Amino acid sequence: MPTISSNKPYRVGRSRTGLGLFATKPIKKGTKIIRYFGPLLDSKKKDEDAIENKYLFELTNRWTIDGSIRENVARYINHACRPNAESDVRPRKRKVFIRAIKDIEPGDEISYDYGTDYFKAYLKPIGCKCDACEKKRKKKRAEARAERVRLKERAERKAQRKAEKLAEERARQRKAKKAAKANGKLANGTALNGKHLNGHSLINTAGRKAASSKRGTARALQA
Repeated sequence: MPTISSNKPYRVGRSRTGLGLFATKPIKKGTKIIRYFGPLLDSKKKDEDAIENKYLFELTNRWTIDGSIRENVARYINHACRPNAESDVRPRKRKVFIRAIKDIEPGDEISYDYGTDYFKAYLKPIGCKCDACEKKRKKKRAEARAERVRLKERAERKAQRKAEKLAEERARQRKAKKAAKANGKLANGTALNGKHLNGHSLINTAGRKAASSKRGTARALQA
């Protein structure tokens, strides 16, 4: 880690993405914080044009700063989609400065927007980890959790209604069975189609009584 003078308003420290640059003193909006520097690469030279790393800062179509050298403390400044600083590019002087676009308080991480090309090439594939994107992900995760809870509660209510409906149906069936059983017992204990409890015909019984009476009368006359 490079040595930084104590009078500088920043320090290198641990960040969410590894290392980052943090303010050690209040930095007012518009203040030039640090210069982004390194060897100049000429795209017209094949060997220089072939150099690839994450710290290349394009000045023009021809000139690019290779900021990968250790002395370039500005290389530790991380990307943010809602940054508190910006890159002040001066192509003619072939220089880049990082300038505050907001008041930055001690302890705040200094950040600037790396640009669309860098974002698509390096950050989008792994997911941007800046505060703004982290908040979006947390919000989406919270919304997803809430949706899962909602769907679970909905499924539980549906299952409960189904169980209650099934219980009611079974209760009706038991009630119907009890009523049918009671009706069957009642039918067995009353006259049904002219038959008594013992199964003998009431008509036949009356006929037998009449015949018996006639035979008794005939015996009396013969005597």
